[in-house]
Amino acid sequence: MNKIYIYLLLIAALFTTLSCSTEVEHEIAQVASPTLVSSTPASGTTGIKAGNVTISLTYDKNVFFASQKKDLLSISNDGSIVSADVIGSSPTLVVVVNCPSRNTTYTFSVPEGLVTGPNSMPAPAVEISFTTLGLDAEPVNTLTTEAQNVYNFLQETYEQKTISGIMANVAWNTEEAERVYSWTGKYPALNCFDYIHLNASAAGSWIDYGDITPVRNWWNNGGLVAAMWHWNVPVSEGSSDVAFYKDQTSFDIDNAFTEGTWEYQTINSDLAKVAGYLKLLKDAGIPVIWRPLHEAAGGWFWWGKNAESFKKLWIQMFDYFKAQGLDNLIWVWTTETGDTDWYPGDQYVDIIGRDLYGNDAADCASQYQMTVSEHGNKMVTLSECGANIDANAELGLLSEQWNAGARWLWFMPWYDGEGVSLSHASQEWWLDAMSQSYVIARESLPSFK
Repeated sequence: MNKIYIYLLLIAALFTTLSCSTEVEHEIAQVASPTLVSSTPASGTTGIKAGNVTISLTYDKNVFFASQKKDLLSISNDGSIVSADVIGSSPTLVVVVNCPSRNTTYTFSVPEGLVTGPNSMPAPAVEISFTTLGLDAEPVNTLTTEAQNVYNFLQETYEQKTISGIMANVAWNTEEAERVYSWTGKYPALNCFDYIHLNASAAGSWIDYGDITPVRNWWNNGGLVAAMWHWNVPVSEGSSDVAFYKDQTSFDIDNAFTEGTWEYQTINSDLAKVAGYLKLLKDAGIPVIWRPLHEAAGGWFWWGKNAESFKKLWIQMFDYFKAQGLDNLIWVWTTETGDTDWYPGDQYVDIIGRDLYGNDAADCASQYQMTVSEHGNKMVTLSECGANIDANAELGLLSEQWNAGARWLWFMPWYDGEGVSLSHASQEWWLDAMSQSYVIARESLPSFK
């Protein structure tokens, strides 16, 4: 009996030991709640660009957040939560908030327990405040008196009213403006000219940009002057044929910064020619809203090969024109949206342009908001617009765009080609635009002299 009793005791002891061991194995030690280590931006930060703001909250340990609960986060005033995620195993919660207003203090809040750590321990509530920038009050260059007066007017007008504009037919005239006047009894406030035929002008044939009469007359009649440059280059080294579409020329922008290349010679020669023509306008006291190298990120022009060479060329032009004393220029860069890698920088750009064709009013407003979100400290304009001829799609009415929230600084329909079946901006489109109280016609402009 004693042996059996001892045997049973040993079995009981072993069972007890195994049971205790199992309990220890499954016992999970308590872990402290996550503690916020830092935030970007830090609370109290000023000078944040209006638009989409990325907030990074970094804790002292890995954290967990259910992205579908982003609506439980909050942002004050007119802000909204765009997204919120913890990417993989990470101590950082990344939140994108939209803060559309300038000169505004926003407060972002995370409720207690919405962020958790290991063992589902709840993180304390977080609150961060920051203040957005206002519009850039000063131009990127010191300007002539007339150009500064124009810049001040643009600043005062932006988001309160919109300036009517029109693209010159071909290059160097006001024929389209006259057509709008015949339809509506009002002239557009702005006429945009184009140095597209620089090669022909330099050769002394057909068009002469040295004769500034069309521009001077428009300015003396109270209109605003804009200019752009469809920059034609030789289709190949030594060719007299020219093109600006990338697939029509062997011109390589990457070679344009290397002395001895034909691309280098072309760039520097053409910059000197255009600077000379722009100087004629400066000497006549005419400010120019200058929009070169447009739609670069679209990739269809030779200057749109890649972002780095594009920005290098933009800055080269900016610095060269500044050195030439061209202080009558207000600089406009054209975005394709989502192309911040192509942006030359705030110190080189006064106004952000967006070109839209065939977009309805709701999409125009959406494009406006996207552009403001990316460049909230700059004025935003509809630098080109019209119907999409290939898709047979009309542009949304200007009044509908405005009512949908598109507060363009100005709008500028493109000119119509010969025999088109669909006008970029029909008589009905212009009648709608020019009948709005917030649309500025030429006769409503102040004097800038």
